Amino acid sequence: MVKLRSELEVGCPCCGSTLIVDANLKRVVSCRTLDREDKPELGNAQQILAEEKARREAIFEQSVAQEKGRSDALSKRFEEALKQAKKEPIKRPTRDFDLD
Repeated sequence: MVKLRSELEVGCPCCGSTLIVDANLKRVVSCRTLDREDKPELGNAQQILAEEKARREAIFEQSVAQEKGRSDALSKRFEEALKQAKKEPIKRPTRDFDLD
């Protein structure tokens, strides 16, 4: 393809592709993208989906275990605070007008 004088080659800072912009038309004429190294193969799609499903399940199981442990810890702290409250004597709170 012959490059015109009004065409400019601009590199995309995000994806690294090369854009060819026509200054007269004020639009992108063509785009050349780079081949990604981490591009997944379509033949491995089922394996990739299975790995992602296993990863999601592992994260979910971990969050469930954390929530169970959290509720146990909170109930233990509540019981300790209740025992401590039962041991302390009950006294009347000091009010401002009692101080006069």
